[in-house]
This record gives sequence, structure tokens and C-alpha cells, in this order.
Amino acid sequence: MISNELLKGSLKTIVLKLLKEEGPMHGYALTQKVEEMTRGKIKLTYGALYPILHKLESEKILGTASEIRNNRIRVYYALTPKGHSVVTEKIKELTEFIESLQQIVQPKPGFNYA
Repeated sequence: MISNELLKGSLKTIVLKLLKEEGPMHGYALTQKVEEMTRGKIKLTYGALYPILHKLESEKILGTASEIRNNRIRVYYALTPKGHSVVTEKIKELTEFIESLQQIVQPKPGFNYA
């Protein structure tokens, strides 16, 4: 399982990308989708997820809609027009970060550290 410490900086991008691809989702569905897609290697906790969702909402990157299901209020999160432009930028940024990490953890053969 991937530690929360490693996940922390990528969580915003993960949420945005899922909402872009899947459309509106509620928090539980987001946690389940991430766990399913990573075959259990990434497990989002509500304590990590909901602060990100609320921050994105306050920044007008996400909007919400509520509905009652089984006598419970379910809040769905969706990208706003601003969110659609932000998600592309965040995915590019994360991709560059991952590529940079790969250069560090998998250096090219013959690389001299001296």
C-alpha cells in the first residue's frame, strides 16, 4: 500500500482526473474507484479526501449537488468550467513530476554519481 505521505501531494490531481473522466461522484465512490483502479495499493481515507474536496469547492474548481438516497443526503462533486482548465494543468504537472522521479530512482545505465 502507498503511504499517505507520498499520496498527499497528488491527491488533488487524482480527484480532478477522476471527476473529469467519470463525471460527478460522491466521496465514497471516489474512494472506491481509486482503490479499484490501483488494485488496493491506494486507499483514500475520508480524513484526507474531504478536506481536498472542500478546498477545491471553495476555490470554485468543484461544484456540488445533493440528493437524498436511502434517507441519506449524498453530495456529488463535479468539475466547474474553471475546474476543467485546472485539471489539464494539474495532470501535466503530475506527469512531469513522475517522469522526474523516475530519472532519480531509475538512473540511466553508466551514470556516474561522482
